[in-house]
Amino acid sequence: MRMRIRAIGLSLACCVLAAAGFLSGSAIEQRRMPDGKQWTTANLDVFIRPSYCYDDSDAQCRRYGRLYTWQAAQDGCRTLGDGWRLPTEEDWRRLAKFYGGISDDSTDGGTAAYAALVSGGISAFDAVLGGNRTNDGRYERLDAHGFYWTASESEPGSAWFYNFGKGGLALHRQREGDKRMAVSVRCVKD
Repeated sequence: MRMRIRAIGLSLACCVLAAAGFLSGSAIEQRRMPDGKQWTTANLDVFIRPSYCYDDSDAQCRRYGRLYTWQAAQDGCRTLGDGWRLPTEEDWRRLAKFYGGISDDSTDGGTAAYAALVSGGISAFDAVLGGNRTNDGRYERLDAHGFYWTASESEPGSAWFYNFGKGGLALHRQREGDKRMAVSVRCVKD
């Protein structure tokens, strides 16, 4: 009887996730975080144009998720279903605050938040260092930086993004993200 209930539960979970828009064949990984919001705990890997696999390698997409331009990031989160969206700068900041804060507003320069939110950290958020794709098509910073879009514009052509920097083992926020570059994406649901 116990095994039957588990099988039904897994079957139901698969159906719900398929209905939520995961067309890439992988199930959504999500978790309610201390900020009260539901966050994806794996980088988005939904094919939306323009989005890219690092070095145009499918293996990199499987490991790091796709890299998205700012508009594609918003579109990608919406494909997950009702309520899913690209997190704002304030969403990211609140999440980081539960783990000590970002470099701008913490006593440790963002190192505790980095350690908690990066892959293997205590939060189970599991941010990975997927690098980026520049406007001119160059791939860079794999395994050195995990850049993540926010929905918050800083200027008409740029938006805030969060930077998990391996060199300083710290979490930073940056305002000058050219919307044409492609970086990683996490999605959130209130």
